[in-house]
Amino acid sequence: MDGKVTSTFEGDLRRLKTARLAPYLFVFLWSTGFVGAKYGLPYADPFIFLSLRVFIAAGFLLLVARLMKAPIAIGADAVKKSSLIGVFLHAFYLGGVFFAISRGVAAGVAAVITSLQPVFVSILAVRVLGEKLRAVQVGGLLLGLIGVVLVLGPTFDSSVSKLGIAAVFVALFGSTTATLMQKKFGSGIPMMAGTAYQYLASGVVLAIAALATNGMHIDFTPKFVAAMTWLILALSVGAVLLFLWLLNTGSAASVSSLFYLVPPATALEAFVLFGEKVNTQGFLGIGITALGVWLVIRKN
Repeated sequence: MDGKVTSTFEGDLRRLKTARLAPYLFVFLWSTGFVGAKYGLPYADPFIFLSLRVFIAAGFLLLVARLMKAPIAIGADAVKKSSLIGVFLHAFYLGGVFFAISRGVAAGVAAVITSLQPVFVSILAVRVLGEKLRAVQVGGLLLGLIGVVLVLGPTFDSSVSKLGIAAVFVALFGSTTATLMQKKFGSGIPMMAGTAYQYLASGVVLAIAALATNGMHIDFTPKFVAAMTWLILALSVGAVLLFLWLLNTGSAASVSSLFYLVPPATALEAFVLFGEKVNTQGFLGIGITALGVWLVIRKN
């Protein structure tokens, strides 16, 4: 973290009741990515959609960094590390999710599979990062998993695309790997420039994927432009910077546990925006998930 950009960003977060609202703002913003995908994918092929999105986000972040006189030349090693994190977090994770949804996988199903990330991150963080898990945190992780299954279990359908489901597991692998890498060696990289290089590297990979699959179609309708604008500003800038900040200031297990809240949040948003109903089982799952996350992230 660096210079004026870091000071401004951290100062804003402290004003949010000493950053207590930051995790929940992250959950809200991250969950809207599934809604944005549902709005935008009917008008564009998934990989070219994402490639355009991350290239625009990279340019935006570099421009902001330049205006705020934050460092852009961060050294070859930092660029390599940022690029590697970006390929896993944006090309693998986002590419997997968007491809799955384009193949007919429900946004809720994609959300519940990728929300298994806390389990893998927490287990691997003990070995890779040397973090320790208290018994109450293990219980919280299990409660969160149970809650997620309760919320979105009924949405699974045996007729769903097997290739689409496989793509969601690629996304799960990508987000898990990126989280561990960011925690291990990403905290010393200037956040604004580092994130921009993440996007540039992942944009190239996604563009190659678009060419390889002959998926270059984009229809610039008002809905597509609105979805793209939201995904860039709220997700690629707001949510991702929050995610990296939270990882740099907290444990990988605690931050990853927030992903358990994403499927319930997505379910509620789908109810408000698309009229998709949440039944009694769903509300029970939301409550159990919230309790599980609280057990993981509380200080003692």
